[in-house]
Amino acid sequence: MGSLEITGAWPELPYAALKPTLDTLQLWTQVVGKVRLSKTPWVNHSWHVTLYVSARGLTTSLIHHDALGFELEFDLVTHALVIRVSDEGERRIELGAGNVAAFYGSVLDALQALRVPVKIDQIPNELPDPTPFSRDVTPRVYEPDAAHRFWRALVQCDRVFKLFRTRFLGKCSPVHFFWGSFDLAVTRFSGRPAPLHPGGIPHLADDVVQEAYSHEVSSAGFWPGGGEVEDAAFYSYAYPAPEGFAKASVTPDGAYFHPELGEFLLPYEVVRNAPDPGAALLAFLQSTYEAAADLGRWDRAALECEEGRLGRPRTVC
Repeated sequence: MGSLEITGAWPELPYAALKPTLDTLQLWTQVVGKVRLSKTPWVNHSWHVTLYVSARGLTTSLIHHDALGFELEFDLVTHALVIRVSDEGERRIELGAGNVAAFYGSVLDALQALRVPVKIDQIPNELPDPTPFSRDVTPRVYEPDAAHRFWRALVQCDRVFKLFRTRFLGKCSPVHFFWGSFDLAVTRFSGRPAPLHPGGIPHLADDVVQEAYSHEVSSAGFWPGGGEVEDAAFYSYAYPAPEGFAKASVTPDGAYFHPELGEFLLPYEVVRNAPDPGAALLAFLQSTYEAAADLGRWDRAALECEEGRLGRPRTVC
């Protein structure tokens, strides 16, 4: 992993400075994410709603509308939302300070003009005191450098998460970005059903939550801060959490269990300042997964494999 590291690849993410822009970006990603949600058949565990890290920012990937395909991508290099349609149509919406209502209107107008009209639920998810997009005229901050830093961090997280994903033969999610909780995540499954989730997540329907957690998981991810933990951090949790999970020994130094959240955390700064950031993050992902799998009695021999290599198929005995 060390040979793949680039000096300065992991940017500083000062939460207080980035928060106003990230708050704006979260609401914008909800508008775009709900466009994908409105046009995509339901996929297990809500995998159909997510965004993906791209070479420019965050993208929906291809969405279908009758015979047309279209895609929305946040270009966080030139700072525009780019909408492309398979008939070669394209629109750009410049990203800058303003309000959510104007952004929402611009997105729907652009899609209408491109012959892919949509209607979406206007209520933001997983946020306190949500305001419908069309009525949210609160002035919003957008600093290009803050958005660019966040995307650069996501590129590195995506790289390491995808390498971690290659070690698992069992059912595993893509590495994808949830716009409701505003985090990049990857989830492994034991293959066994889980107890019915109690729900209760603010502004997220219980049936959505219960379908998402229908089976036992070990899930890890990254979010830029907020709520119980203000600074950017990596997380790892199990559902259901096996007995003894909170007291499990995990690595690297700096990782700890947060009792209120019920998950292990590793501050982003610990990773960024490590001699080999990728190796430090991999150690966290692997050790927290092993704690969940061992204590939960997963069939690790049947579920795991060697780490993926470039250009070489997995060895099958």
